Amino acid sequence: MKAVSIKEPGGPDVLEWIEVEDPVPAAGEVVIDVVASALNRADVMQRWGRYPLAPGTSPYPGLEVSGRISALGEGVTGWQVGDEVCALLTGGGYAQKVAVPAGQLLTIPKGVSLVEAAGLPEVTAMVWSNIVMTAQLKEGETLLVHGGVGGVGTSAIQIAKALGARVVTTVGGPEKAARALELGADVAIDYRTQDFAEFGSYDVILDVVGGDYLERNVRSLAADGRLVVIGLQNGLEGRLDLAEIVFKRISVHGTTLRTRSKEQKAEIVAAVQDKVWPMIESGTVQLVIDQTLPMAEAAEGHRLMEAGGHVGKILLVNE
Repeated sequence: MKAVSIKEPGGPDVLEWIEVEDPVPAAGEVVIDVVASALNRADVMQRWGRYPLAPGTSPYPGLEVSGRISALGEGVTGWQVGDEVCALLTGGGYAQKVAVPAGQLLTIPKGVSLVEAAGLPEVTAMVWSNIVMTAQLKEGETLLVHGGVGGVGTSAIQIAKALGARVVTTVGGPEKAARALELGADVAIDYRTQDFAEFGSYDVILDVVGGDYLERNVRSLAADGRLVVIGLQNGLEGRLDLAEIVFKRISVHGTTLRTRSKEQKAEIVAAVQDKVWPMIESGTVQLVIDQTLPMAEAAEGHRLMEAGGHVGKILLVNE
């Protein structure tokens, strides 16, 4: 089979479409013939050499796919060869085939094509596990989402609104602000000209930016507020005011899906299938796709993601 390999840490040009060995399913795993994958910010971090991989993790990028099951490992039940699925991965999605634990498989939601479904697993699992399972967002609370028109942001706005929350988001420019409002955000803040810390207080903040946003995030939280940091686009360091945390009883969480155990991922995937898939099938939550590229042109997808002009997901398709 072919896969996108990272020749060495660096820019998009280090991505190569090369021949590699076919995956073999271990016990409890299936092999998927990949129809499509999708880009995530973690793929870019991995390409730059800034996302260390756990032992046994596929060296190829790609945290989600859609496709058809082509092989079953020992002990797999409830799935058959030929089933159309999408899946949350630890890596290896930029390829023609990938092995994945059966507990990380999802059905294809009604009304969503097999190609489009590749853009669902990572963002829905990321959003649900963080704003609901970790931050316990409640109806009537206010959620601040940084990066409201990215893959995670477009999903977070819609899911939070479906849960009855008020949603504020930060975006870069008036066109993106208008798009965030169309998706259901109550307020869209242009971070280039406005400071989100001046727009009131928030019960929950979902932060894909990191770095120097940390201090303002904490300052902006209401009493008993919860900050969940899931991205590091602005760097690895920020300042914390412990008095703010102590006297406002603030919780600060740092999370990622990739390093969780198979059991934890299976629990999240089951919750997404049960709670989020009905929102998608009813049209309450819609996948936002910016564009679709051939898998062999993954480097171009990375250029587009780093340029920051996209809205929603960028998909990679095996032709």
